[in-house]
Amino acid sequence: MSLERVLRNVEEVLTKDELASLLRKGGKGYIGFEPSGLIHIGWLIWARKLQDLLESGLDMIALAATWHAWINDKLGGDIRVIEAAARYTRHFLEGAGVDVRKVKFVNAEELISDSDYWKLVLRVAKSLSLARVKRAITIMGRRESEVALDFSKLIYPCMQVADILYLDLDLALGGMDQRKAHVLAREVAPKLGFKKPVAIHTPLLMGLQGPRKRGASSSEEEAIGAKMSKSKPHSCIFVHDPPDAIREKIRKAYCPPKEIEGNPVIEINRLLLFSKPSFTLFVDRPEKYGGPLVIESYEELVSMYVKGELHPLDLKRATAEALIEELRSIRQHFTSSAEARDLLRRVADAMGIKIRLDQEKE
Repeated sequence: MSLERVLRNVEEVLTKDELASLLRKGGKGYIGFEPSGLIHIGWLIWARKLQDLLESGLDMIALAATWHAWINDKLGGDIRVIEAAARYTRHFLEGAGVDVRKVKFVNAEELISDSDYWKLVLRVAKSLSLARVKRAITIMGRRESEVALDFSKLIYPCMQVADILYLDLDLALGGMDQRKAHVLAREVAPKLGFKKPVAIHTPLLMGLQGPRKRGASSSEEEAIGAKMSKSKPHSCIFVHDPPDAIREKIRKAYCPPKEIEGNPVIEINRLLLFSKPSFTLFVDRPEKYGGPLVIESYEELVSMYVKGELHPLDLKRATAEALIEELRSIRQHFTSSAEARDLLRRVADAMGIKIRLDQEKE
């Protein structure tokens, strides 16, 4: 696979030259995920990149950061439910088209049972100042000020860096919200006698509510706060949502006319739909409003939208139908697999969210 393919739909690489060298010689990479609840469509971005890296010839590990989720107070702090969420995530990846047979799945319990791992966590901690660790708290989806409530939160960034070094990785994959941990790993690794990992960061999908501050530039914490979040069910689309739920959620989404910046419906098209090769967006509108459209590129979509040639409601309808089709294989996986259904219901129950897995009504 070409370097250009791996770089597609990537926000940042540290560094491009290091990645090119790694792809030539091969190596081992990972994605660390916190099994913390139901999965929304933003996770498709890194799932697709995981598949790209598998196809590039890299050996990839998926680390279920179960203890990390426990420290982060996810799913009521019930480690049994967190472990169920880890198994549920594997079903998501399978339904999303990731070749899970080629992925090595590792549970955090395998790491924490080794005393050498904890020695490494302490070595990482001793190499960092308190200020640096506190600034990295955003990798947990939390503000720096929140560490005052629970000292264990400070252990989390050190554990994440130790994960990368302990697994002897050449590459770390994650969303932009994981950047600080990866930068710390790159800085600490040479000091502790480990190789410096390449870091690939994928973009974060905005929640359907839009930016937190309309028209204002966001700080890193504001950007993370505006991302699609499972803790805000009204502002996210879950990967197994039925078609009518997807249509309703997108219908209510923030989508200002002629505006591209901070428009979550436009972002779904940019990051999920038009990021796939040969994708076209079909807009089924009445003749009196211009008739049906076939939009063949994201650039064409942007041009039409900013000129007012495409109404927000028409864009929403077309996007919803395209997304329903995109998620079809995942919905089918969760309706056809008894284990996947049971795990989904267990996680949903722990979150207090009602889910439907009845027959689709297209």
